[in-house]
Amino acid sequence: MRKCLLVCLFVGQLFGQSNSGVVRLKVVDPAGLGLQTSVEFVSDANQFRQSYVTDQAGALVARKLPFGMYRVDAKRPGFALYSSVVEIRSAISVELRIQLSVATTQTAVEVRDSDTLVDPHRTGTLNRVGGDTLEHRSTALPGRSVIDLVNSQPGWLLESNGVLHPRGSEYQTQYVVDGVPLTDNRSPSFAPEIEADDAESVTILTANFPAEYGRKLGGVVEISTTHDSRPGLHGQFVASGGSFDTADGYLMVQQGWGKNTLGVSAEGALTDRYLDPPVLDDFTNRATTSSFAAHYERDLTERDRLGFIVRHEQTVFQVPNEFLQQAVRQRQDRSSNETIGILSYQHVFSSNVLGDFRLMSRDDSSGLSSNPQSTPVIAGQQRSVREVYVKGNISIHHGIHEIKAGADMDYGSIHEQFNYAITDFSQFDADTRPTFSFTGHGLDREQALYVQDLMRLGRLTLSAGLRWDHYHLVIDRNALSPRLGIAWYWPRADLVFHASYDRIFQTPAPENILLASSSAVVALNPEVLRLPVEPSHGNFYEAGITKGFFGKMKLDVNYFDRTFDNYADDDVLFDTGVSFPIAFRRGTIYGTEAKLDLPNWGRLSGQVSYSNMVGFGYTPVTGGLFLGDDASNALANTGRFPVSQDQRNTVSARFRYQVVPRAWVALGGSYGSGLPTEFDGTVQDAVQQFGQQIVDRVNFERGRVRPSLSLGASVGTELVRREHLLMRLQADVQNFNNRLNVINFAGLFSGTGIGPPRSYSVRLGIDF
Repeated sequence: MRKCLLVCLFVGQLFGQSNSGVVRLKVVDPAGLGLQTSVEFVSDANQFRQSYVTDQAGALVARKLPFGMYRVDAKRPGFALYSSVVEIRSAISVELRIQLSVATTQTAVEVRDSDTLVDPHRTGTLNRVGGDTLEHRSTALPGRSVIDLVNSQPGWLLESNGVLHPRGSEYQTQYVVDGVPLTDNRSPSFAPEIEADDAESVTILTANFPAEYGRKLGGVVEISTTHDSRPGLHGQFVASGGSFDTADGYLMVQQGWGKNTLGVSAEGALTDRYLDPPVLDDFTNRATTSSFAAHYERDLTERDRLGFIVRHEQTVFQVPNEFLQQAVRQRQDRSSNETIGILSYQHVFSSNVLGDFRLMSRDDSSGLSSNPQSTPVIAGQQRSVREVYVKGNISIHHGIHEIKAGADMDYGSIHEQFNYAITDFSQFDADTRPTFSFTGHGLDREQALYVQDLMRLGRLTLSAGLRWDHYHLVIDRNALSPRLGIAWYWPRADLVFHASYDRIFQTPAPENILLASSSAVVALNPEVLRLPVEPSHGNFYEAGITKGFFGKMKLDVNYFDRTFDNYADDDVLFDTGVSFPIAFRRGTIYGTEAKLDLPNWGRLSGQVSYSNMVGFGYTPVTGGLFLGDDASNALANTGRFPVSQDQRNTVSARFRYQVVPRAWVALGGSYGSGLPTEFDGTVQDAVQQFGQQIVDRVNFERGRVRPSLSLGASVGTELVRREHLLMRLQADVQNFNNRLNVINFAGLFSGTGIGPPRSYSVRLGIDF
């Protein structure tokens, strides 16, 4: 019994997304003999189109296929085209046998494009960014390539400095990279980026989260990095450059032989505009980024697969100055380093039972240094996290059930060093201590158990899950989180109705949580409020429809409502990027989203998304560190305030037109109705601090930034297309309307950030 339990708890999916599976197929001739055949998998709903070639015996294993409906086409000269639909709903392999007939016999199954456009069994909002979008995306500034793609989806909002907010949640975005969850802040000012060129696909969830996901659940971004297991040597090289003295280079090389696959990739970039500056002038904003990754996979047997991944990333950048800081020649430098190692093992117990195991070790560190001219404080910080993560699960197919059960453990060691010296006392309460130094160490211990089931009952699909979490860092808490979802498909109308409920347990942000919770802070000021930051509990509801039109377009419309206890936020120390976790008594966020997808209508493809959201936080505070007057008012104030990401209307669109087979053009843009602001001084004070042009973009009567609008255009061409060589060239112009877009202005907890002016870039890509 003990051995069986260990097997159930310590098995995990290799290099995969939670929502992906495998197809094992065999192509044979009329006599049953294997045939080497070209096979194509197509799913319009997943933006997936991939061609494969079976081996001499007609066998093929297609891995990492996102859940959904796929059209499978098998072609071989002299034989009739075979076409059918395959459904993938589990990590357990789908077995498919294809028997080709001679060309004179009409045995092909007629399959329509619409069969893969609408997923009839999806019970919550899920968007995918596939290979076509990744290949033709607009070139982004370093540190933002994946972030910009996620921000184009409904329900997501980008504040200054690349901070993503899913459906109004603050710092509750979870990245799952090659099956490993990363729950710390992944914005450019906190952590190095997983480059979009390194991604094979991106899956984005905002509702009906599988029970295996926890801790950070405002939204989940699954990234599957590229590792095509085809035999031989192949790879990709990408180079780009443009405005702000930006240059970027990426190289990936992979070799497949026998049962082995080995790949390495490297990336490096530099730019003079990394963060969003607080003033119109782009002062002190240079950055360099670099990364290296390697992965190795081997099929030990037909039932066992082993893999390793190693990643190292580094970013060194400056903190942009305001006018006063630039006048006194302030310089603040920040850095972030991350090294990740992943071991994965997969075992197939039977055709209906799959087990897997995943072990991850991570070392993450960040630092801040300030020169003596810095104002209003000279701040310094060194912060590091060493983390070991273990996850195992078992997947079982039984009748109408797709069951998954497992456990994970996350053990971390946190080190924090922080110091400051005040240089401008007018910015602080008179009793604030002029200097301060802190060193702290803490152990983070988190465990979880989960079970989930997907049930198919004809046109009805039910999903149910239950998760148990234990969190122990500054405080010790446990929680049970049920998850429920339902979908009903109306084939005649090509329409899906769905609804879901998620109970959420979200742990506090780890950044500077030891400092905010330490008794040492009582020396900072005679008036100090120090409350432990409790985990958030939330109830997430969603209802929506998905409708297909003419087999070419898909419309998603969703309504969501989220309520929180201990609503999580953070407080930023001026413009240093040093943040502290805080929490409010309650939060309520609700809204409506819509997305129109046009995967491929003749030469035209693209999407447009719309979000309407309203969000409020309710005082008093229930957690965090507050000094002076803020401490006095934190518990006394009761009421509500618009959350910093309360943008009522957001629109994003991009459409691409294939002018000729080897050339295309694209147009797109984004609109935001404006975020809330809270500025304590007069308009003249704002002009002196930020400049007249920026102040003109703020509606002080409404307490909101004026609407933003940024339009972009791209043109691309294939310079060379051969059997083993593809060379592409793309040119982009961003914000060609050259509008001054203020992202944040004196936000309650988010500071000020200015969007980029008109900018240009050119990207060259070579596949070999």
